[in-house]
Amino acid sequence: MRQHSPAPQHGFSLVELAVVLVIVALLSGGLMFGLSAQRESAALQDARRQLDTAREALLGFAMANGRLPCPAPANLPNTDANAGKAPAPPCNNALQHGVLPWVTLGLPETDPWGNRLTYFGSNRFTGALSSGAQASFTMSTGVAPDNAGLADISNLAGSTVAIETGAVIISHGPNGAGAYRPDGGKNPDGSIKEQENSDADQIFVADTPAPNFDDQVIWISPHLLKSRLVAVGKLP
Repeated sequence: MRQHSPAPQHGFSLVELAVVLVIVALLSGGLMFGLSAQRESAALQDARRQLDTAREALLGFAMANGRLPCPAPANLPNTDANAGKAPAPPCNNALQHGVLPWVTLGLPETDPWGNRLTYFGSNRFTGALSSGAQASFTMSTGVAPDNAGLADISNLAGSTVAIETGAVIISHGPNGAGAYRPDGGKNPDGSIKEQENSDADQIFVADTPAPNFDDQVIWISPHLLKSRLVAVGKLP
C-alpha cells in the first residue's frame, strides 16, 4: 500500500512577520492618536462650558450682592482655610488679579487640566456698597470719562476684540502656562501672548488655538453686568 507523505506546512517568514508587525503598529498608533485627539477636543469643550458657567456664576453673585466678587488669592494651597474664597471688598489694585473664587461661587477649583482659572475683577465693579445702595456702582461707571481701571482684550494679531471690560476669566489650556495650581504654585510662563493672560495687568489676549497659544478667555462687559442688575432692580 502506497503511503502518502504529509503535505508540507507553510508558515510566515520573518519578513512577512515583520511586515505584519509594522502594519499593526501603524494601526495602533493611528488609533491612539485618534483617541488622544478626541480626549483633547472633549477637554477643550469642557473648559469652554466651565468658563460659561463661571461667567454666569459671577453675574449671579452680582445680582445677589450688587457687585462682582474680588478675585481669590492665587498663591494659597487648597489646604488653606482662605483658599478659593473672595476677600471682602473693597478690592484694591493688588486684589484685582487672582483666581476665580471657586468656594465663594460653589464651582470646581480647576479646569480640565488641573489648573485654577485666572480671574481679573476690576475694582470699579467689586467695591463695597455704600449705605442704602443696592449696587456698588452706577449706570455711568465704566463709561467715559469714568472708564479707568478696566481691561482691554486683543487677538494674536493685535486687533481689538473688546475694550473696557469689567471682568476676565481665563483657562490656561492644555499647556497650563502661567496658571496657578492647587498647591498655590504657578506654572512657568508660556509664549509672549500667553504671558499677557498671566502677568497681572489689564491687557489680555483671546483667540483661537495656535501653536504657541492655547488659552481660553471669556469676559464680562459693563453693559452685560449692568443689564443683569437692572433686571433685578438693583440699578435704575
